[in-house]
Amino acid sequence: MTRTILSAWSLLLGMALLMLGHGLQGTLLPLRAAHEGFALSATGIMMSAYYLGLVAAPFIVPHFVGSVGHVRVFAALASLASGIILIHILLVDPITWFFLRFTTGLALCGVYITAESWLNSKADNRTRGGLFSFYMVVQTGGFAAGNFLLNLAPVQSWQLFAFVSMLFSIGLMPILLADNQAPPPSRPVHVGFRELWRLSPLGLVTIFGIGIAQGGLYAMGPVWASAFGMSIATVSLFMAVTLIGGALFQLPIGRLSDWLDRRLVITAVTFGAALSSALVLLADPGNETLVLVLFFLFGGLSLPMYSLGVAHTNDFMRPDQLVGVSGALLLTNGLGAAIGPTLTSFVMQHVGVYAFPLLLAVAHAAIGLFALWRMTRRRAPTATERGPAQAIPTGSPYSTVLTQEVSATRREEAQVIRQDEPAEA
Repeated sequence: MTRTILSAWSLLLGMALLMLGHGLQGTLLPLRAAHEGFALSATGIMMSAYYLGLVAAPFIVPHFVGSVGHVRVFAALASLASGIILIHILLVDPITWFFLRFTTGLALCGVYITAESWLNSKADNRTRGGLFSFYMVVQTGGFAAGNFLLNLAPVQSWQLFAFVSMLFSIGLMPILLADNQAPPPSRPVHVGFRELWRLSPLGLVTIFGIGIAQGGLYAMGPVWASAFGMSIATVSLFMAVTLIGGALFQLPIGRLSDWLDRRLVITAVTFGAALSSALVLLADPGNETLVLVLFFLFGGLSLPMYSLGVAHTNDFMRPDQLVGVSGALLLTNGLGAAIGPTLTSFVMQHVGVYAFPLLLAVAHAAIGLFALWRMTRRRAPTATERGPAQAIPTGSPYSTVLTQEVSATRREEAQVIRQDEPAEA
């Protein structure tokens, strides 16, 4: 495993730099929008555009990869993301920023596809799961650390935008100067939403609901924290501790779901996240430490939910369906994440900014209640029928496809194929 990680050091270093820039711009833009006087609803719609770009990218990027190859597509899209962030300085307008965010989502999704295909070629079936878990830590750590860079300059200045562009550009160098023999992505067996709902309603609802909640969290969390009275330094800490909690809790919660009925774990985790968020409503505005602790717990319980939803869905799929299922789950999550910022901003604008933690609590509690209902409709898969839960970076869509390939291979080797599951009632 160590040898495999060392062989991919240039890719991991490059992605760490790219995620530093991504984490910085994700928090910088809503704060700058608030400073420029954008309406909350306009900010939410603008931030939703990023996820629309993620949804659109899988339909666009593979055609370019097939025409000119992974390396050229990676260089072109990373350069595009580097240039786009600078346009935000020149054209300060909600409509313009909407299209810029859409293009950024499209470009970064292409970067993920290229980089993670290359990473996939560095591992075999015995090391791929561990390598991608390490990659998840690097990616989440970079995204969290990027929030601390907010303290380098005032939000209303141009320097932070330039720093994002610099990180994107420098992050290209280790990857482009290394061995970039990346295989093309595998062609999945198509699985539609109707088939996915028939096989795993809870998986579909979980992935969609978490997309709404986490899309709202990433986009409007900095705005809420600032309105709560936090300084820029504390806002960066607020976003960072939420992400760090998610990184630390990912593997323990995943392992627990391998031992128990995943629906029980989903129920407990979503209710725990809902409680942590709801308790924020009772916090004194001067008690920032309590708020940070509660959101650390919220992130630790909420962010692993995507992995749990994917693992639960996989429990009811044949090995030849797993890669195709990932495409439907990615689209489901992307649609939810696109709705999340817009919905959250409209609620905050018409109800009040305090509604932010309440909305997060309601979204997670709804998933938990649905999981409880599903437990009355179907028996739990046995331990031999379940595949292992894989830690999946929620900010990196293509890693889901690669994780599905790992799961499919392992299940084929173990010859664990669900043949006795009846059609969904």
